[in-house]
Amino acid sequence: MGAWEISHDPVTRVYKRYRAICPEVVPKKMTGDEPVKIRVPQERIEQLPELKENPFKQRICQVFSKEGNGSLSFEDFLDLLSVFSEQAPRQIKVYYAFKIYDFDDDHHIGPADLEQVLKLLTRSQLSAEEMVQVCEKVIEEADVDGDGKLSFMEFEHVILRAPDFLGTFHIRV
Repeated sequence: MGAWEISHDPVTRVYKRYRAICPEVVPKKMTGDEPVKIRVPQERIEQLPELKENPFKQRICQVFSKEGNGSLSFEDFLDLLSVFSEQAPRQIKVYYAFKIYDFDDDHHIGPADLEQVLKLLTRSQLSAEEMVQVCEKVIEEADVDGDGKLSFMEFEHVILRAPDFLGTFHIRV
């Protein structure tokens, strides 16, 4: 029996869900290296009901795609659902939230990253001036070392004070 022929209910349920997204690409059973080689396009992943209305759906796909192009293998999909599960440790959720907000992948959340976050969260409803004010305020409140951007530790400190973070950072399978 191959590693991906496990009959454990959660993995089987996730696999069925993955296959349903793109049945013309995903076989009924995977063998060999298919769980990492076969990929579902980002556009199809974004249509999941849990992601469809999420303003970060594109970024989430990019972060979890090992190839970085947004398409997800079954392993990538499992990682995504594991991180967004209600049982995932808070530390893992904070780590991935940081990665999702770090749009330029420079391991910091700077003003440009915050601007992207705000555009997505407000659906571009803020004026340029309001965007600058909010970004400056966030940096002012959270930037402990004064370098004009947020490190992971600074971000984590802010998130740990947000009581609703865990409640909003999950997907039910």
